[in-house]
Amino acid sequence: MTQVKICGITNPDDAQAAVEAGADMIGLIFYPPSPRYVTPECARKIVERLPPEVLAVGVFVNETAETIAQVAEMSGIKKAQLHGDEAPSICAALSLPVIKAFRFTAHMRPEMMAGYTRVDAFLVEGFHEKLYGGGGAMADWQQVATLHSYGRIILAGGLTPDNVRQAIRVAQPYAVDVGSGVEASPGQKDRQKVRVFVQQAKAATDHS
Repeated sequence: MTQVKICGITNPDDAQAAVEAGADMIGLIFYPPSPRYVTPECARKIVERLPPEVLAVGVFVNETAETIAQVAEMSGIKKAQLHGDEAPSICAALSLPVIKAFRFTAHMRPEMMAGYTRVDAFLVEGFHEKLYGGGGAMADWQQVATLHSYGRIILAGGLTPDNVRQAIRVAQPYAVDVGSGVEASPGQKDRQKVRVFVQQAKAATDHS
C-alpha cells in the first residue's frame, strides 16, 4: 500500500489531523522563506505528540550537514529531506536517513540520480522556477514510472484528493507527498482534504 506524507505541517492540530487520517509521515519545513517554515523548537512540540508509527521528516534547502544534524537533534525528526541542490556528499555525511528531492524539467537527466547512492528514497516533483516545493508544479507521472531502477520513489507536486489515485496508478510510487493540495491557506491544513487525500491514496491500488 502506498505510503502518504503530509508536508508543511506547522502546528500540533494539523499534525493530529494527519495522524487521524492515516498518514504515514509528516513533513516539517526548516526553510525560512517558506510560508510553512517552523522553528526547531516548534517542530519538537509537534514531534513529541506523534505516535511512534508516524515518521517526522525535516525538509531542508541547501543547508550544511552540520546544520541539518543540529536541527534534527533539536527537533526530534527521524529523516531529512534535502530539497535543494545538495551534492551526494551531503547525503552521505548525514547519520539520518535521507530523501533527496529532484525537480523535473525537460532538461533534467534522470541518470543524475544514480550518483546518490546513500539515500533512502527520491522525491520527484514538477519544476517551479521560484519555489523549492509547495508550488503545485506537477511531475510527468509516466516519466516518474520509469525511475524505479534508481531507488524508492516518492511522487510530489500538484497532487490533490481528486488526482492522487490516478497519479499512483500511473507512477506506481512507494509514497506520495502533498502540501498545498490539502491546505485551507498556506501553512494551514484543511482536515477534510487531508482525510480524503489519504483515503484516495490508500485505495489507489485496490482495483476491485
